[in-house]
Amino acid sequence: MAQVLPKNPQALITPAELNALPAPQFWRRVSCALYEQLVLLGVIALTFLVPNLGLGILFGVSLPSWLTFLYLYTVLGIYFVWYWTKSGQTLAMQTWRVRMIGPGGYNLTRRQAIWRYIFGSLWIVPCVLLQWLFELQKWQIIEMLFTMALFLWPLSIYLDRVNPLLRQSLPDRLGRTRLVELPKNLVTLT
Repeated sequence: MAQVLPKNPQALITPAELNALPAPQFWRRVSCALYEQLVLLGVIALTFLVPNLGLGILFGVSLPSWLTFLYLYTVLGIYFVWYWTKSGQTLAMQTWRVRMIGPGGYNLTRRQAIWRYIFGSLWIVPCVLLQWLFELQKWQIIEMLFTMALFLWPLSIYLDRVNPLLRQSLPDRLGRTRLVELPKNLVTLT
């Protein structure tokens, strides 16, 4: 009799086994974040540019900057929370074999995912302060945002001195979540 395996091989791994996996190293995190930025460009284009172009062309109005920020923050929050609670992985995380787990290796609850998103967004605060302090303009702001998001924020794993194989970033420690690197034999794109 043939054995029927689940469509998702990750279903074969227990929470305890997930919890024992090592954390992704610095360059895997940076690569995943860079790829995530590319995916988010598509998300933003679909959910932000199309409606705002329509508003501008049809009615000649544009949203104030604070409302634009809140709208984007909410859209991106929905994206991350949905993926983290569904499978523990965004599209970029699936590609780079990185998964987010909660305490004990279990999937995140909606509440945990929301808090992790908020803590993961804290890198915006120093960017706003630096922009205000140095009066940065256009491309300087974009360069600073990419530098913070792609390199400086992932460096926070080195603040975790407990075990190099289990190092977690500041948002993971604050949100009581963990990023783990999945073995190659467990990778499927969903």
